[in-house]
Amino acid sequence: MALFSLMVFALAKPFVYDASSNQHKKGRDLVLAIDASGSMAQSGFNEKDRLKNKFKINMELSQDFIEKRFDDNMGVVLFGTFAYTASPLTYDLDSLSYLLEMTTVGLAGESTAIGDAIMQSIRTLSYGEAKNKAIILLTDGYHNAGKTSPKEAVKKAKSLGIKIYTIGIGKRSDYDAPLLETIAKESAAKSYAASSARALAEIYEEINTLEPSAIRSENYLNQRLLVLAPLILVFVLLLLWVLLLRRGGS
Repeated sequence: MALFSLMVFALAKPFVYDASSNQHKKGRDLVLAIDASGSMAQSGFNEKDRLKNKFKINMELSQDFIEKRFDDNMGVVLFGTFAYTASPLTYDLDSLSYLLEMTTVGLAGESTAIGDAIMQSIRTLSYGEAKNKAIILLTDGYHNAGKTSPKEAVKKAKSLGIKIYTIGIGKRSDYDAPLLETIAKESAAKSYAASSARALAEIYEEINTLEPSAIRSENYLNQRLLVLAPLILVFVLLLLWVLLLRRGGS
């Protein structure tokens, strides 16, 4: 029975493996700094669905943007009267996308703290190790709150080599376009104006091109067959069996 069991075990080709993945991520550390103030609850931004507010539309487009980022290390900062990190940098982009789906407007107050939003994004990026770091700042208002001025925050980002892409939402008169343009220019990035949901989608597409994501890392399995061990044991047991038969016959 032992010989039979060992031979069946050997024929099953048992093996062990070590799962190892390529952890040398080549993507970017990227933070979405999203305005969650009360003004983002305004509707009429989408021609196809005028009841959907600006914040909801941006969340959906942000999710689509995240799906294309592959191995980027991404985080989310929400800001209004104050700024906070809704998600630290993570490679788990599915969970990050789910978090955006659950986020609602007005969580950070009614005002717009652009300086604090940039500083909080810089703090979030400080935990990443990628060479390329960028912030995508989206707002529909004027800087009117917070402890840090946009000028001071941009100076800090510039010293760290962090690019800040800015997106103004709605009519150009609704937000501080000159400020957003200055922020982007000072950080060697680009500023955009999104007057509609369609324009915002196109902006995300362009940023995706300007800041391309690396190819998704691969997983490797180091497989080692265990056929030899049971076969050797079978040979030893057969040898002992033959010797015992001969000794019994003598």
